[in-house]
Amino acid sequence: MKSWLRDKIEEFYPNIDFDILIPPSFASPSHKASEGKLDLGDYSVNLAFVLVKKEKKNPKEVGEELVAKFSKDKEFQKRFSKIELAGGGFINFYLKDDYVRERLVEISKEKDFGYNDEMKGKTVMVEYTDPNPFKLFHIGHLMSNTIGEAIARLYEASGAKVWRVNYQGDVGLHVAKTIWGMNSLPGSKDGVNYAPSEEDSLGKKVGYLGEMYAKGSWAYSSFKEEIEKINQKIYDRSDSKINKLYDLGKKWSLEYFEETYKRLGTKFDHYFFESETGPNGLSIINQNKKIFTESEGALIFKGEDYGVHSRVFINSKGLPTYEAKELGLNKEKFDKYNPDLSIIITGNEINDYFKVLLKVMELVMPEVAQKTRHIGHGMLRLSTGKMSSRTGDVVTADSLIKQTKERLPESEDNIKEKIAIGAIKYSILKQSPGHDIIFDFEKSLSVKGDSAPYIQYTYARLNSIVNKADSYKTLKTIKPEYLNEAVELSLIKNILKFTDVIQESGQELAPQQVALYIYELAVAANRFYEEVRVLKDDNEERRNARLMLVETTAEVLKRGLNLLGIEVLERI
Repeated sequence: MKSWLRDKIEEFYPNIDFDILIPPSFASPSHKASEGKLDLGDYSVNLAFVLVKKEKKNPKEVGEELVAKFSKDKEFQKRFSKIELAGGGFINFYLKDDYVRERLVEISKEKDFGYNDEMKGKTVMVEYTDPNPFKLFHIGHLMSNTIGEAIARLYEASGAKVWRVNYQGDVGLHVAKTIWGMNSLPGSKDGVNYAPSEEDSLGKKVGYLGEMYAKGSWAYSSFKEEIEKINQKIYDRSDSKINKLYDLGKKWSLEYFEETYKRLGTKFDHYFFESETGPNGLSIINQNKKIFTESEGALIFKGEDYGVHSRVFINSKGLPTYEAKELGLNKEKFDKYNPDLSIIITGNEINDYFKVLLKVMELVMPEVAQKTRHIGHGMLRLSTGKMSSRTGDVVTADSLIKQTKERLPESEDNIKEKIAIGAIKYSILKQSPGHDIIFDFEKSLSVKGDSAPYIQYTYARLNSIVNKADSYKTLKTIKPEYLNEAVELSLIKNILKFTDVIQESGQELAPQQVALYIYELAVAANRFYEEVRVLKDDNEERRNARLMLVETTAEVLKRGLNLLGIEVLERI
């Protein structure tokens, strides 16, 4: 409705920038039921304040003229019972009850309600998660995965073809440190005797790799030359013993990551690896040496000349740095998929790094840079503070999910899994991506507050009502005119907002707007449930109309949770 109202007003006043506000509704969490319906309209427009600069009149005069003009329009008359001036210039629009009820019937039959075709025909690549083989999948990767998956789904809800991709660092010092640890245990033979056997769980295998990485990290200052030789051998595949350990560790890591993606509800279309992008990066740099400066055998981009900081792209040993590999990666992305838009999601601690990278891309691959956007997200923190993989004190995704599940009441494991993962994801997504998050177990698992379990339980409750009403499913005609209660009309109006929320969330890449919306819808649904009888209603026609409202509300909650990558509970 908000989009329709904007389009309609723009027919009268094209190329005018104005705002449409949605005042707090009767069922807003911040509005108490005892206060009654707030008399602020369903939509409020500040157009009079914008036009007053052009027409040299006061806002009240301009507002009165706008109200008179809009009130005569048949399309406005069809949808609004009243259009009035308020607040010295704001124009308030009040939806007709009959129109609201009619829209509910239409929405109940729309398979794609809420989605739009704003990005139809466009292709979008979203790169996210990016865990490195030989290191643990920690809560930073969990945060990237959660945000990336939600953004991918928002693009899909706008009609885009989305490719989910994952860039993994399978070469570099972290790998060399891990292999040094695997190969340096006293009494080992090729480092394999102390490794887990193939019969052991993937969790044990990856835990072992994490321990070996921590061991190599602590030893690096004392065994720097030895570890760097291993690093070189990994690149040129010149040592069969190193190759054996490398291939084994990479295999374990990738298998474990795949299990984790499945738990989180993500399926990637393509995996890029640093070992494959390095040559591309070297080639790009060699073709554009004029923008780099040689220094002590290394090639450096002097970023200060372009308003960013300087970084090394080829080190003194002739090896591509992470920066060079990233250049190769982005070229490969466009060679392979040629997306209309490429989104990269990482922790915001490397925001400045990406400013440098994007500046270099502007100079050497302008067409790629123009279509590439970086989104930096904050840190996910626990009460113990920031994690540190160097010390081995890593908070893994597994351990966070496990700790969350342990705080839940006894239930089937698959239900506890959905609740735990949903609670973590929602805690991440209800804030804007750039903010740090302190994960609070108690608040995140509350069934009475702004949390995923609250919304999941609301859906399960509504779903249960519909499932108990077998005869309702066979009805061909439902009479919405029986929905007259203020709490019913307020709930329908909340449902009507869904399309606008999805569209605006997609445009702004702001999944937190979806999170807020489904929470407010759940609040409205629970208020309806508490105040209105459904299954026990003696009036069968009113009962069936209310069942339609319950079913539609449940479906919208399900779609909203799905956009956030959160599974619903079909039963409590």
